[in-house]
This record gives sequence, C-alpha cells and structure tokens, in this order.
Amino acid sequence: MTTQNNVFIYSPAFQQYKFHHDHPFNQLRVELTYDLLKKANALKDEQIIEPRIATVEELALIHDKKYIQAVQKAGHGLLGNDEALNYGIGTEDTPIFPNMHEASSLLVGGTLTAVDYVMSGKAQHAANFGGGLHHGFRGKASGFCIYNDSSVAIRYIQEKYKARVLYIDTDAHHGDGVQWSFYDDPDVCTLSIHETGRYLFPGTGNVSERGSGKGYGYSFNIPLDAFTEDESWLHAYRTSIEDVAAFFKPDVILTQNGADAHYYDPLTHLSATMAIYHEIPKIAHEIAHKYCDGRWIAVGGGGYDIWRVVPRAWSLVWLMMNELPIPSDLPIEWMNRWKEQSPVSLPLKWSDDKGLYKPIPRKAEIEEKNSLTVEKALHPIRR
Repeated sequence: MTTQNNVFIYSPAFQQYKFHHDHPFNQLRVELTYDLLKKANALKDEQIIEPRIATVEELALIHDKKYIQAVQKAGHGLLGNDEALNYGIGTEDTPIFPNMHEASSLLVGGTLTAVDYVMSGKAQHAANFGGGLHHGFRGKASGFCIYNDSSVAIRYIQEKYKARVLYIDTDAHHGDGVQWSFYDDPDVCTLSIHETGRYLFPGTGNVSERGSGKGYGYSFNIPLDAFTEDESWLHAYRTSIEDVAAFFKPDVILTQNGADAHYYDPLTHLSATMAIYHEIPKIAHEIAHKYCDGRWIAVGGGGYDIWRVVPRAWSLVWLMMNELPIPSDLPIEWMNRWKEQSPVSLPLKWSDDKGLYKPIPRKAEIEEKNSLTVEKALHPIRR
C-alpha cells in the first residue's frame, strides 16, 4: 500500500448512526464537513479511507460483553424496556434505533482504522470525524454515545502498539467516559477543557479529579466558567496542553474535537467564536511534532450547530493536518449545495464576523476565575 501523509476516514454509512429526525446529534455534519473540504479542493480522493467495522472482541477491550449483547438486541427490537434503561439505552438522550450496534461499531472501526494508519507509519495524521463519542461507559450508554470509540482506540493502541497516549478533549462537555476508563492508568494521560459541570451535562470534570492509584496525577481537567470567550478559552488550552505534554511526553496524541464551545451552539453556554477552532489544531499539530514524531489522530465529538459551526471547525483540523492555507471565503459551490436545506443562513467566511454577540458583562471576572482554575489544575506538575 502506498504511503499517504494524512488520511481522512469517511463513509456515507456514518449517517446510519441516527436516533431520530429531531434529535440534536446529527451525523449530517460529517457529510457537510466532507463536502466542504471537497469543494475547497482540500481533500484528495487517495486520502479518503473507508472505515472498517469494529469486532465484538475489539469493543470488549472497553465495554462489558453483556452490554454489547444488549445493544445488539436493542437494535433488532429484542430488548425489553426495563433492561434497556439499565444499560442507558431507550432514554431521551440515547434512544433505541434500528441496527444501532452495527452503526456504532462502524464509528469505532473508523477510529481504529485511523489508529492503524498512524501507528503503523502508513500516515502521519488521521482524522475520523464520525468518532469522538466520549460519554460511553463500560456497561452503559450516555449522552448520545453508545460505544466509546476513543476509549476502545486507546486500549487498542496500548495492546497492539505498546504506546503512551495523551488524550486531549476540547468538547464543551467533560470527556467523562474516556477519563474514567483510564483513571488508574499511568500510561494514558487525559486532558479535558470544558464548560463547568455546574449547569451542564455530565456534571463532572472538576479540577480535583486527578486519577487514582498508579494513575493519580495523570488526569487533568479545566472546567471553564459559563460565557467564557476566545481569549480566556485559548489561554486555558494553550497553557494546559503545553504543560501537560511536557510533563507526560506521549508517543501519540488523540484529540477529541467537539465543536460545541461556540456561541451558536444550542446546548452549551460558552461564548467562543471560530477563532478558537483556528488555534486548536495548530497547537495540537505543534505538540504532535514536538513529542510524537507527528503521530496525531483526530476524532469529532459534540457540536449541535451543524450548519454554521461544525463543518468549518472540523475542516480547519484537516487543513492544519495538511498545512494548507485557509482562504478568506467559503466555497460558493458548498453554500449553493446546502443553502436550501439549511434552516439558518450559511456563513460566507472561514472566520466569524466581529460583534457576533453582545459584550459579556462579567468578562473580567470570568477571565480571572478561569486563570485561577488553570493554575490549580496544573499546580501539581509545576512544583
């Protein structure tokens, strides 16, 4: 097989992970991202790789086999309601849908495909924006997530490639499922930068969650105040990722690129703009090359303004992976393709206009509070 510098894992079948028409989790955003990159001439056909389906044995690296069996049954209408609820499926957040095991296994398989390309040296960077389902637990679905592709992928990396993994999660929701999977493991370091759980699901991700046993000191959380803006968000990200990477010295980084910290996102309370999504992959790219010989796997995650925010944010990750210039304007062909379907006016540019929202009255207070949070989170590795 010829070596591709970077690979983009994609299949139209990612759309089969669909709860129902009105559910906020909508994988059309992956197709919108794919189409934006194609229309921008930023994605070559030879870079596009079909995902494989994760096997039950691979899923069982993290998930309980009884839970996997329950998901299989549920997707074929064979699981009772009470049993389903015990496993976190059939809820308002994570309702049952046909063939849910197969659809979920494809998302996990996509991330494993990305892992194998990077860890075998066939590619330097790999993106699977169909993945990033970071709330899934060993025996329970949670927060729109059935199987946790990042947790499975990290365990897979450990077992097959014997590598140390730095997991960086910039979703507005705490990366709880991945954190708890490796809470006692000193060979996996998790860093989550998210909106405080005071008002937002899942309610965890406090600075005090640092790991347990041999894994104590390898879990980092930066819970940001509601209405945090770009400058404060980027200070937290830039400072924490540089300090944590220098402390841990990973063999590979896996970034979860939830795009729901944006002001437009309907489920969160942060006030970031596209400015942070220009910087997130830039700094991740630097860290990958400084510590990991460039080994970088990127997955998707949250993001519920699927028209104005997610396609741009995820496309910027791919543009950075390929060190491509970012033009000012979005391709007119992309806007013409989707404008009739979109319920909102599509953006014209890669960046947001100034004055996206009214000034935040507590700006200075929020920035000071976030700065103290960063200091507290990083204090153990700065002593």
